[in-house]
Amino acid sequence: MSPQHGTRPSGYGGGRPRRRDRAEPGPDRAPAVVDRDELRADCSSCFGLCCVALPFARSADFARDKPAGRACGHLRDDFGCGIHARLRDEGYRGCTVFDCFGAGQKVSQVTFGGTDWRRDPASASAMFAVFPVMRQLHELLAYTAEALDLPAARPVHRELRRALARIEKLTRGDAESVVALDVNALRGEVNPLLLRASELTRARVPGRRKDHRGADLMGARLSGADLRGASLRGALLVGADLTGADLRDADLIGADLRDADLSGADLTGALFLTPAQLTAARGDAATTLPPSLGRPAHWARAGSAGGVVDA
Repeated sequence: MSPQHGTRPSGYGGGRPRRRDRAEPGPDRAPAVVDRDELRADCSSCFGLCCVALPFARSADFARDKPAGRACGHLRDDFGCGIHARLRDEGYRGCTVFDCFGAGQKVSQVTFGGTDWRRDPASASAMFAVFPVMRQLHELLAYTAEALDLPAARPVHRELRRALARIEKLTRGDAESVVALDVNALRGEVNPLLLRASELTRARVPGRRKDHRGADLMGARLSGADLRGASLRGALLVGADLTGADLRDADLIGADLRDADLSGADLTGALFLTPAQLTAARGDAATTLPPSLGRPAHWARAGSAGGVVDA
């Protein structure tokens, strides 16, 4: 795992993309070029890259230090995690909130053709260098694909489709070309499209919409706050009290929700919300989630108050 697991999410945040009701097909709507399953982590098809390629530092999120390129001591011979079922209990909470967006299996099975770094030690350094770059590319794919599922963002669908196709093509490059990519520049090109998609979608929300983009709201008391349609892009919400808050249609791309209390909050239609963000936060059975997102197992199993109950 990387230090990102225990710090503010890099770029836009982590986690898997979610499905939304799609807009009705129109003359300018082309089929997606990305299979959503490819943007969901499949650890069984990965060579444990997040457990080797990325560093982590001893902290509240990790029980010990590990440098980049060294396998975690809990990585098994079959590339599975020996303490997966008790990561939090063993002091590896940071591992539970990391999601590679499917980059692990892309690097393992596509870039390196299914040959793992143990069988081919000469490929190890290249494989470990490609993985963090591929993760960022898959993150961009995930958010771009989600923006394409927003009906109100139709005015930018054409540009989003072009961006999606371009990024997907980059992920199919060889190891050398992937490592050489300027991902920050690519983000700079894609982010305005994601922002515009968000603005178009949130514009349908009645009333005044709050703008807390990039705000430091660490530990803020926002219980019952009206944040419907608000921009919370990149906001620092660590430990914030969001109990009972109205977060419907709010833009949460890259928001740091570590230890934020979402008990009873309404997240219906929240934009760019990821499972990793939910896993980093706290909530209960009264927290209303989008139907495509599951409730983290560690959340309190309190009685439902109109939200989605635990399965």
